[in-house]
Amino acid sequence: MRFLRLYGRVLWLLGADRPLAWGLAVAALAMAGLQFLEPVLFGRVVDLLARSERMAPGMLWQEATQLLVVWGVVGLAGIGANVAVGLLADRMAHRNRLKVMHDYFQHVLALPLSFHGDTQSGRLMKIMLVGTDNLFGLWLSFFREHIVTFVSLIVLLPLTMVMNWRLGLLLVILVAVFAVVSAFVIRRTQDAQAKVEEFHSRLAGNAQDALSNVVVVQSFTRLNSEARMFGDIIRQVLDHQFPVLNWWAIVSVLTRAASTICVIAIFVLGTILHVRGQATVGEIVSFMGFATLLIGRMEGAVSFVSHMVFVEPRLVELFAVLDARSTVAEAPDAIDIGRAEGRVAFEAVGFAYPGGPPILQDVAFTAAPGTTIALVGQTGAGKSTAMALLQRLWDPSEGRITLDGHDLRAISLESLRRNIGVVFQESMLFSRTIRENLLVGRPEATQEEIETACRQAEAHDFITRQPQGYDTVIGERGSNLSGGQRQRLAIARALIKNPPVLILDEATSALDAATEARVQKALSALMAGRTTFIIAHRLSTVREADEILVFDGGRVVERGPFAELVALDGRFADLVRTQLAGGAAASAH
Repeated sequence: MRFLRLYGRVLWLLGADRPLAWGLAVAALAMAGLQFLEPVLFGRVVDLLARSERMAPGMLWQEATQLLVVWGVVGLAGIGANVAVGLLADRMAHRNRLKVMHDYFQHVLALPLSFHGDTQSGRLMKIMLVGTDNLFGLWLSFFREHIVTFVSLIVLLPLTMVMNWRLGLLLVILVAVFAVVSAFVIRRTQDAQAKVEEFHSRLAGNAQDALSNVVVVQSFTRLNSEARMFGDIIRQVLDHQFPVLNWWAIVSVLTRAASTICVIAIFVLGTILHVRGQATVGEIVSFMGFATLLIGRMEGAVSFVSHMVFVEPRLVELFAVLDARSTVAEAPDAIDIGRAEGRVAFEAVGFAYPGGPPILQDVAFTAAPGTTIALVGQTGAGKSTAMALLQRLWDPSEGRITLDGHDLRAISLESLRRNIGVVFQESMLFSRTIRENLLVGRPEATQEEIETACRQAEAHDFITRQPQGYDTVIGERGSNLSGGQRQRLAIARALIKNPPVLILDEATSALDAATEARVQKALSALMAGRTTFIIAHRLSTVREADEILVFDGGRVVERGPFAELVALDGRFADLVRTQLAGGAAASAH
């Protein structure tokens, strides 16, 4: 039942093409009928020739001509139907493969960061490409070839029983043997093939992991170790795959043996019935044709079913990703608030990851439009988590967060994230042109707006020195640029987006002092007139903030301007003294 439900869903994925699929099923019914007629006509010709000596020449030619004309029409109709089914099935399979790929890609991009943190990107790519390729192969082979097989069983077998039930019974037994053997082997190999696919996914994940960290692999002389680990997984794939292949090899041998026995039995039984006057030579010939036709179809069907068993785990993986649901589902009546003023309020906010300890507890503060709020504290104090909640990467476990008085859960994700800009510690650039990277947040921006933003971000000069200027491809993660250049591009990208709320997540912590000074100048231009949240470990970067929130153990333990917090001589003052002492020690060395 699990097997049938899975493949029922495969067919249901055809969506808008389901009427076409039904049309192809009707065409398959017609093709099955035409295929049934060919052995019948061949048998009629044999019977006609057998009694030709007792017929007048004129009558013989008349009947022969009629049979040949009908046979020709049936043959041409079969060819036309095959061409039409082939073309339509091909287009339908290609169209829906790309549609599922698009839906998968869009769905995965919308899943929360918690999902991506638990799942390797290499595995997600493998699931998409392999899964959609298998869907394409199943749709194409089913509608071009194998639907005719299943329809033939419905059409041919009853008709053969009507023609001669004794000979027809042999074909029924043949089909039953095929079905029983296939069902038995499916049960024996389903779980084993799922295990094989797990190892294939590990192969893809390990390969992606090693390739994305190739610098570490080479620097730490891990070449042989990584290759050996990859080889170990390959051996496990083969150890689990071979038993599955053995079972389906046995199926192939048994079905071929059953087919041969069936043909011989039809010949022997047909001869006996002919001697008794219970079957004509033409009927025997027709049933030999039916048997040959059914055997070819059934062998194709067994091959198709074995292929379905092999690809089942890949489809299960594909559907598992498609069925994954976001932890921040959008409300059906979510609103678009347009451009926000930028008033942000945390109201007794608490948060814990599912099944984990509390990360934030009773966090409450208000940021007026245009003000700058700094979040400081030790690593793990809850600063980044609070800003993740503001972007609605997660929802609070307790309390609520509002933007311009609207609970974030009542705002559409598109509207919320359009109003928030983020500059990360890592600039996170695409392997595309500089222009395409700058337009990520606002594709409709003009060249004049792009250049204005880049000048404010101290980026225009170095961009114009690139080989193709704004059309220069900057490599994966901006590898062709320095750290300071990448960060200034990220700032320019945020300027072009022009959001009313801005999050600076350790935006300068990875830069040297000289580069940081230039980037800080660009950040000042970016922060002007926006509600800005600064996550920082370097306390020198938060000196000008309107309010500093000191996080400790998931709570805001102190708040106020820089000078007041230092004078308070509390947790913040300890952080300042620790950094000053660390800076002095570094200078001494």
